[in-house]
Amino acid sequence: MSDERWATPRGRRARGEDAGLAGDGRGRGPCGRRATGGERRKALVPGAWCLVSGARCLVSGARCLAPYHRPVHYFVTGATGFLGGYVTAELLDGGHMVTALVADRDQARDIAEYGVRPHIGTLSEKEALRRGLRHVDGVFHVAGHRIGFAERKTAEAVNVTGTRNVLELVREHGIHRVVVTSTLGVFSDTGGEVVDENHRFTGDHITAYDRIKARVHYEVALPMMEKGLPAVLLMPGAIYGPRDTSLMADVLTRYLLGRARFVSAGTAYCWAHVEDVARAHLQAMQFGRSGESYIVGGEPHTVREVLTRAGRLVGRRLPPIPLPPWAVWPAAAATRAVSAVVPPLRPTADRLRVAMGATYLGSDAKARAELGFTPRTLDEGLPGAVEWLLRDRFEAVD
Repeated sequence: MSDERWATPRGRRARGEDAGLAGDGRGRGPCGRRATGGERRKALVPGAWCLVSGARCLVSGARCLAPYHRPVHYFVTGATGFLGGYVTAELLDGGHMVTALVADRDQARDIAEYGVRPHIGTLSEKEALRRGLRHVDGVFHVAGHRIGFAERKTAEAVNVTGTRNVLELVREHGIHRVVVTSTLGVFSDTGGEVVDENHRFTGDHITAYDRIKARVHYEVALPMMEKGLPAVLLMPGAIYGPRDTSLMADVLTRYLLGRARFVSAGTAYCWAHVEDVARAHLQAMQFGRSGESYIVGGEPHTVREVLTRAGRLVGRRLPPIPLPPWAVWPAAAATRAVSAVVPPLRPTADRLRVAMGATYLGSDAKARAELGFTPRTLDEGLPGAVEWLLRDRFEAVD
């Protein structure tokens, strides 16, 4: 595991006015003692233990940053993945204690080098999870599973059963809060409309990923939240940045290397840098309202626009050639028909349906207002992502 994964910028630090939300406005806690410089750097959740009085913070305000509180102990699933790695880095940088779910001893050894307490197990093993969630103050359930044909049953287990196990144990242990990573994909194709958290898609999801994540969102998480589970759902769109190994990163890399000339004319997503989405998870733990969902999508852009901007960074003058829906439809229809009898083609059929101009667009106004979500623009975040993609590709060749 490279040190670069964990070298994310420092998260938001407590300021004087933040301290005043929980204290006297001059950086003092409920017990009246002024926080030291080191204590001011601990921006934690309400309900943590006061360093001075040893009692629970009784502040009810959702924006308590109580810099005089002890570090909080968090449990993170997906810590060895793309987004989960950045969430873990932000927590460590904030001085928090982190226990991470890992699959085996190799992952445990690697992650322990960064000060993380590894817990070996899987999301489908509820008893193993129960031991890992003991004595933690909060949970970040970030883990997911890519959904290809061969791994479809595994994806169902990780995304649906695994999430149910985590949330049931949060309730069983009386844990303060759990932040669950969902996705804008639960709305499937928004038809060019920028929707908000109140939108509900009722049609046929165009990909297996959309369908499975919608099951997690609507059949597992929301019903438990409605019964009082202290959970917050975050719904990112397309996440990009250094260390991205997704299919979208592969599309971007192939275009930058001149190996792809055509792209869907209308397919669009909301794009947010991985560091901003990771920080939104911490903001949701601190500021989010239990039982609420927050879109943390970033700016809307077509895939063609993103590729064009990335190409300019490396001197490509011509944008990718746009493919209108009618040009994609014959291949999409044929592949979908064949996939009914040749199941391994289903992921390809899903991607072609998206390439016909599907849009995954949502407004992050609620997250900006309530969480303080401030994603960087594509112009600010894309250069670093492109640099890492190309360096990673050429280092792999060497």
